[in-house]
Amino acid sequence: MWFKRKPKNRRLGREQVLDVKLRSSKIRAARTRMTAVSLGAVFATVFGLYLAYRGGEWLLNRLVYENRAFAIEEIDVQTDGIIPVDQLRRWTGVKLEANLLALDLGRVKRDLELVPLVRSVSVERILPRGLRIRVTEREPIARINVPRPRASGGVELSVVQLDSDGWVILPLEPRDRATASGQSDEPLPLLRGINPNTLQPGRRLTAPQVKAALQFLVAFEQSPMTGLADLKQVDVSSPEVLVVTTGQGSEVTFGLTDFEQQLRRWHAIFESGRKSGNAIGTLDLAVANNVPLHWLEAGAMPPAAPRLSRPLRSKKKHV
Repeated sequence: MWFKRKPKNRRLGREQVLDVKLRSSKIRAARTRMTAVSLGAVFATVFGLYLAYRGGEWLLNRLVYENRAFAIEEIDVQTDGIIPVDQLRRWTGVKLEANLLALDLGRVKRDLELVPLVRSVSVERILPRGLRIRVTEREPIARINVPRPRASGGVELSVVQLDSDGWVILPLEPRDRATASGQSDEPLPLLRGINPNTLQPGRRLTAPQVKAALQFLVAFEQSPMTGLADLKQVDVSSPEVLVVTTGQGSEVTFGLTDFEQQLRRWHAIFESGRKSGNAIGTLDLAVANNVPLHWLEAGAMPPAAPRLSRPLRSKKKHV
């Protein structure tokens, strides 16, 4: 028993063990380095793109948008109507010496087309220092009296106008018109029977009776009756017919379609009455057969005032 070997403590002995902690730390360190490198690459890329963007923006401003070589020296504005050129220039909001390439052409076009009297606008850069603007105006062919309350009490009549497409236009005062407008000062035919609450400048009237009345006025200007009768008013209160009153006191009723044929019939009846010394009192052309007609003696009615036809503008007259 004295020579019996004592058992050894295993903790004091040296045995081969797996180095798990060492391998895990190396993997963690490698992952950390990869993450840092990835974040650094992303940051460098973003920072480089930002610098490129800011540098390009600075370069663009320096060479283009702030370049005095593109400062506007001439604004060429032309119109085919009555709006003064100086007024159009003010409405554009473009100032001389502004940068031509930095100018928002769409904004200039929209600002001008917000004016009810303007139909369309074209805006063009003329490098290096010019701006060209061409304006096509709406041509009024009818007027409407709108009752409005006075500040001092009572009611007064103001006038709005319509073009052939039904757009509501505020008329320019004579003093505000271009001197060489070429537009007649003759009063336009009056439309009656329209709800005044629907008359908003810059808006379009789409009621069938209004569209028919405007089509009739266009057809009348191209008919043989132009110069033989003066149109004073067109009543659109009826949903089925137009009642036209002339300056000679005639009252002619029209259907809402085929105005060319009805105007030819009016002209034939008018010529027939003139040969027999009569004038039309009332005439209903909305009836296809056996047209109701009431004659008056020609001497009892005032003659038509000499009048030139007023066709719609077909080409631009630049001012």
